[in-house]
Order: sequence, then structure tokens, then C-alpha cells
Amino acid sequence: MDRKSALARIEYLKTSLWENSRRYYVDNAPVISDYEYDMMMRELSDLEKEYPEFLTPDSPTQRVGSDLESQAAAEAPHEMRAGAEKASRKEFAQYPHQYPMLSLSNTYSIGEVEEFAQRASKSIDVPFTYCCELKFDGTAICLTYRGGKLFRALTRGDGVIGDDVTENARHISNIPQTLHGVGYPDEFEIRGEVLMPYSSFRALNEEREEIGEQPFANPRNAASGSLKLLDSEEVGRRGLYCTLYHIPGDTVKADTHDHALSMAASWGLPISDKRKICKTISEIEDYISEWDTGRKSLPYATDGIVIKINETAVQQSLGYTAKFPRWAVAYKFKAEEALTRLLSIDYQVGRTGAVTPVANLEPVHLSGTVVKRATLNNADQMALMDIRVGDWVYVEKGGEIIPKITSVELKRREPGTVPPEFPKVCPDCGTPLVKMEGEAKYFCPNSDGCPTQIKGRLVHFMGRKAMNILAGDATVDQLYDLDLVRTPADLYDLHKADLLRLEGWKDRSAERFLSSIRDSKVVTFDHVLFAIGIRYVGETTAKAIAEHFGNIDAIMAASEEELLSVPDIGEVIAKSIYSFFRKPEHQVEIQRLRASGLNFSMTKEEAASDVLSGLTFVVSGNFSISRDDLKKMITSNGGKCSSSVSGKTSFLISGEKSGPEKLKKAAELGVKVISEQEFYAMLPAASETPSESVDQDEEEPTLFPGLF
Repeated sequence: MDRKSALARIEYLKTSLWENSRRYYVDNAPVISDYEYDMMMRELSDLEKEYPEFLTPDSPTQRVGSDLESQAAAEAPHEMRAGAEKASRKEFAQYPHQYPMLSLSNTYSIGEVEEFAQRASKSIDVPFTYCCELKFDGTAICLTYRGGKLFRALTRGDGVIGDDVTENARHISNIPQTLHGVGYPDEFEIRGEVLMPYSSFRALNEEREEIGEQPFANPRNAASGSLKLLDSEEVGRRGLYCTLYHIPGDTVKADTHDHALSMAASWGLPISDKRKICKTISEIEDYISEWDTGRKSLPYATDGIVIKINETAVQQSLGYTAKFPRWAVAYKFKAEEALTRLLSIDYQVGRTGAVTPVANLEPVHLSGTVVKRATLNNADQMALMDIRVGDWVYVEKGGEIIPKITSVELKRREPGTVPPEFPKVCPDCGTPLVKMEGEAKYFCPNSDGCPTQIKGRLVHFMGRKAMNILAGDATVDQLYDLDLVRTPADLYDLHKADLLRLEGWKDRSAERFLSSIRDSKVVTFDHVLFAIGIRYVGETTAKAIAEHFGNIDAIMAASEEELLSVPDIGEVIAKSIYSFFRKPEHQVEIQRLRASGLNFSMTKEEAASDVLSGLTFVVSGNFSISRDDLKKMITSNGGKCSSSVSGKTSFLISGEKSGPEKLKKAAELGVKVISEQEFYAMLPAASETPSESVDQDEEEPTLFPGLF
């Protein structure tokens, strides 16, 4: 591979890894298996070693995945951010971890476990043992106890800062509010996982299906989503379970990791009793073999084994890489698969017109659930597998995610089967399908006449992250079938008498729906722009465009070149926006929505002044307010925010523990570095600037190498 090809491949892998990191940590909706993700990460690491000049500090190989919504959106590459549909508003307070929450190096072969053990033996000149534990498939949590009482619970976040979910943690039944026993430190952290047992997972999905909500793909996603709910009482009803597995730092005096966990268990903390001390690689392999089978009888999901050097002093001597402890490794079980029969194939049309083939399967048990359907991705993938209706196929749920077909058992193929013919026309409206250059999927181009696309856009428009109108798929289906709504503007013409025609609707439900429509008129311009459903324009992109142009008329009149002047807007997005507003029917729709009272310009509250117009800021470090609030002050006064320092950066606002790479880059480029107070001095006197730290009652923690 030459340098040009290597760079292209590195950029592709970085973009794909960040996108899938967001889907996993933030959206709780992964679309690839852990194995596929880890193989991409390994390929990227190998390429960066071969071409070190292409290694950058923001590479996924140098940082752990982040479950902080705002940071995941801000720091990921633009190709990922354009599709992000997560809220940018901060729903949880954020606090730094006393010790960084690192990740683990993953392996899928016993040979690599043996290499780990051999490296340890060569570098350690004292006797040592291994502590082997189950690798729980949940969402990471860090608990802090003060004076024997639960003080704070944080998510992993970006490994340095986490979301404060303390109130939710108090509603998880096996997390003790008060410790018992003796010997616990006055203050200490302990890390672990929040899990959702299979029984709770099944009950939750049954409930969601009954009320017409999308079921969770797997217990891990359900646990992560539940831990971040704003309603703590609902968290308590989700049946979550916590298991803890590590105490970072030296607050607990113990010679071994196993001894520290035993002490924690004596204080009433939920510690797994499935761990085992091993002295040889043979014993480790026996433990792995035992639980590769035994895990299937557990009431919760596990996806591997964690092997740790047991002796605390040895752990400290081995230290850490940028992302991983050198004294631990995770062995991942092979994804569970099952053999079943392909009964038929459906072709589903999405909101954007993409047509996706979905396999209907003979029901089969897999990873704690009954699998009846699996994605086939696209026509190229179907042809590559040579899949046919009636075939026996292998279905996999790598990492317990949405099932997919991995291969066909050709030995069991019956005579007479023929390859399926991908539809040439839209299965919903009959319009001939098209395939864009460089894209794998076929699309229905009839975006304004295809019933499925119309209903999909209505659902999107009313979504919580858009206009927040109280309705779901079932309501949209009825409104469409009764010919009451075809476009979003039609929603604002509805009357109670119209809604009472819907099956099962009474006065109260109609009033609530109409009330939510009235409330939607106060939604800010950037959310309105996101809601109208321009292809490739996610919430983050909509906000950037709204702030750049200020109102809908300026956007509609903008040329492709002017759209490209918006930071991080590329040719594909610019062309999509330009084309959208050239259609007469879309222009009419905007005028109807404007007449209904929707916000199509930045309000005075959103645009406090224009004193920072033309200036681009990068924010790095910890401040007296959240970074989100600081960035909001920048944009509301006409400035722009960027996640990285470049020649276009006007100022780097540096707080405590600013990123050293950003500071170094600023020095190299001659970008002026200013403090938080210097930034406030740039604002109009009427602007509100905080005078107190939100954490003034807390001692600033010292960050040093810690554990995952």
C-alpha cells in the first residue's frame, strides 16, 4: 500500500470507528459486531505504526469511546456528526473521574492470551498470579462512597469526565446507599457495570412493543439507555443490576486485586463470585472453556473473560498505554450463531428512500432472544453471499446486537432455488429505483409521493429531538390513511373533530395532541431546520447552518458555494440543501409552516449580540461552567466553535487541564490562548457571566493513571 492509499484508508477507518463508537456509546444502537469494530481498530493501529506521520491525537486508537452526547457530536469527524440525532442540550451534570476510566485491549484468540502471559512473565521478575473474571456486557459506571454513603455515580463519559447519574443509581436495587462492615476508606471509587438481566429485558421490550415503541436490540443497549433516563423512578422500574469489579488507586490497602474485591464484598458491595485465581496459562484456558459454555445459563449477558495480573505492585510496575492497562487483557467469546431457514425476503423503504432487504427467518433462539428477522444490508451483500429463499443460513448476534446473516450452508441447499431479484421499482409506490454513484443502497427518488417516505418524514418531524409533538408511528398511519396529513404543515391545520375520527381517540387524547402542536411553535430555529428533514442534515449540522445564516430566507437563497462556507459542510451536504430548497413544493411547505407560527430565524435570546462575529473559538479544559454553556455563549454572540485548532482558529479558550496537543498546536500556529475571564471580557457588559464555580465545594481531583 502506498502512502496515498494508506492515508485514505486511515481516514476511512477513523471515520467509521468514530461513527460506530457514537452508535454504541451514545445512540445505544450499534450496527456492527464488537469483532468487526475491533478488527477495524486493529487495522488502523497497524497502519498508524507503519505510517506514524499519519497518527493524530484524535485517532480512535488514542482515545476511549465517549458516552457524552455533546462531546461525541463535537469531536467526531463531520461525516459522523452530520447524521447525529442526539440532543445537544446537557441533561446531566458532568464531573471528572478521580482516575481516568480506560478501556481494555481485546483479543479473540487463545494464542494472543498466551502472548500476553509470555510478555508478563518476561517483564516480571517476582512470582505473580492471574485473576480471571467474567466480562459483563453492560454499561460502565463509577461509584464514589464518602463516609460509607453513596456520594456520586458517573458514567464512563470520555474516560476523563462522566455524566452524573447518581439519582438513577440510587434506584438500582443492589447498589447500596450505605456500606456496612468495617475497614472501608472514608472516600474511594469503585468501578463496574450496570446490566439488564434477560428477564427484565424481555419484559421491557414486551411493554415497548405494546405501546408501539421500538424495542431495544439487546440488553446492553437497554441498560445504557435506562441509566441515562431523566426519570429516576422509571430507572427503578427497569430491573437493572450492578456488578462491580475494580477499585482504582491505593485508597484500599490490599496486596492483590482479588483481596481488594473480597474486602469490597464484605462492605455489602455487589461483587461477582465467578472470578478465579489462575497460576498458569493452562488454568486460564480451562476457565475460558468453562465459561464459554457456562455463560449461556447465566441470567445476564457476558461477552468474554478478563485476565488481570493479580498482584497490585506488579500492576503498578507494568503501567498503561494511552488507552489500556498493560496488566490486563480481555478475551472475547466468538459471537453466538445459529442455523435456521430463510423463509422470505421483505424490501423496506426508509424515510430517506433507501430500500433495505430484510430476511424473514424460521424462529430460532440466539443470545437470550428469539430471532425472526435479520438484515441483509443491500443488493451487493445478497449477491456476495449468493443467498436464496429456502436456504439454511447462519445468523449471528455479534456483541448481542441486531441479528445478521453471515453465510449460507450450501450443503443443505435444495435443487431448484434461484437467486432473489432485487426490486427494480419501489415496493411501496412503484417508482423506478435509482442507485447513487458510490452508494451501496438503492433509493426511491419519489421523496414527496412515496407513502412510506412521507410517513417517515412526519414521524421524524414530530420526534422528540425535532418538534417534540406527542405522536408515534400508529398515529401517523391513521392520519395518513384518513387523508388528514400529507406534509408537516398539515399538522397545524388539524382540529379536534379531525382527531376524534382516529380509532380509540377521545377528547383528552385529542387535546393533548393539539396542545403539543401548539407548544412546538416555540421550538428554536435550528430544531425546526432539523425537523423538516433535509437529507444528510442532522441536528448538529442544522445548528451550524442556522447559526451561520441566521434565518430560513438566507439559507433558501444561498448558493452551493455559500453553503460550503459553513464550517464542516462538504459538497454532498451543500448539494442536498441547495437541491431541497429549489423544489417549489418545499418552498410552499416552508411558507405554510412560517404562516403557522414556527420559528424560522434566530431569536433574540439565541443571538445575544454579534460582537464575536467572524471569530472562531476552540474550547479546551475545565471551566466554572460546562463547556456546552461556554460554547452557547460563543454562538449566541455571533462566534463559531470548532473542535480542533487550525489556521482558521481565532482564539483557544484554555481552562484547567487543557489538552496539551491543542496548546501545542496553538503555539505552532500562533493562535492566541485566552483564559475564561479574558473571554468574558470580550462580551457585552449586559451578558451574564458566572462568578462562582459550580463545583466550588469540591476539591479539584488530581488525575493520574487509573483503571477502567
